[in-house]
Amino acid sequence: MAAEFFIARKYLKAKRKEGFISLISFLSVAGVILGVMALVVVIAVMSGAETEFRKRILGLEPHILVMNYGGSFKADGEQAEQIGKIPGVKGVSPILFGQAMIRTKRSFSGIMVRGITPESGASLIKGFTPEALKNVLADPKEKKGLPGIILGRELANSIGVIQGDRVLLMSASTIISPMGQIPSMKQFIVRGTFESGMSEYDAMLAYARLDQVQSLVSAQGKISALGIWVDNIFDVKKLRQRQMEFIQYPYYIRDWMDINQSLFSALKLEKTAMFVILTLIILVAAFNIASALIMMVMEKTKDIAVLKAMGATHAMIRHIFIIKGMIIGVLGTIIGTFAGVVVCYVLKKYDFIKLPEAYPFSTLPVQLEYGDVAIIALSAVLICFLSTLYPSYKASRMDPVEAIRYG
Repeated sequence: MAAEFFIARKYLKAKRKEGFISLISFLSVAGVILGVMALVVVIAVMSGAETEFRKRILGLEPHILVMNYGGSFKADGEQAEQIGKIPGVKGVSPILFGQAMIRTKRSFSGIMVRGITPESGASLIKGFTPEALKNVLADPKEKKGLPGIILGRELANSIGVIQGDRVLLMSASTIISPMGQIPSMKQFIVRGTFESGMSEYDAMLAYARLDQVQSLVSAQGKISALGIWVDNIFDVKKLRQRQMEFIQYPYYIRDWMDINQSLFSALKLEKTAMFVILTLIILVAAFNIASALIMMVMEKTKDIAVLKAMGATHAMIRHIFIIKGMIIGVLGTIIGTFAGVVVCYVLKKYDFIKLPEAYPFSTLPVQLEYGDVAIIALSAVLICFLSTLYPSYKASRMDPVEAIRYG
């Protein structure tokens, strides 16, 4: 196809009288560049947002939860040990979910308190290593003092406490006293705060030792779930189906994908919608390519007639105009992809775009996934190719006799 490439390249260099066609070709390239660049950047930002949400949620939540249809249940050490031996599982820890009221000298608020076992070695709280957690939530019998509690940063600020302050927790469970039934109460000392970046967690969540929370909510020896942490968070479905068949009724399994399905489905839908909307920019550029080729066919009527008279086939004429359109499309795609990747790296390295406090992250999250970039580039090239089919077909079907007579 050397001859077709040579002729198509010659047609790209418009003469003075064909300057308007050359301008349309330039605008077509610019349109493809802008469309591809915008797609690369926006899809990278959407991927970054999805990753940031996932990191923040999984910084506090187990990857898999084993729960009981009857609610809280007696902890089964053998079951936890069996789960811990599964390849790919890096931690197992019992968890108790409870509701309580927290009271200080200045404030009173409702919270969700989680009972955890620091000795399990699992990464239970974002920002706390297992070793640090053991120290912060040490057994009060060993330190001979009040049990420790870790509060969300926003919760600590709203009730006006800092590290070292004492707080009183009251649960809905009751105990019998000389004055009758009164709410179960327990004093704790604030040992630290955590910040997940998710206001829903930071404003109402607290962590304490499992045995202390069991005592508070009158659930001695019981837990709400077994939390499981895995090496690869995207393998949770395989682990559930292949490695955890021994977990039978009345127990059931929920993983992070099930629990947060609505959030991640919404993010995926937004990503798809943005892809479709921004593809329209490339589609407009493709119409420009088709317009330029149609005008070129009209301008090169005599040339086409001469080529056909010299023996050029329909396929050869068709290839000339397809190649010309594809040069425009591929050139625009390459430049647009490169520009989009550069913009993504700049946005990721220099946090000069600050987001309002309404968002869980302060700067624009960017994660460039090369699979997405490849799909964008291939889609742009395909759209440009489709835009060349009609003009090239019309050129190939042109009658040389009629072209020379009226050209």
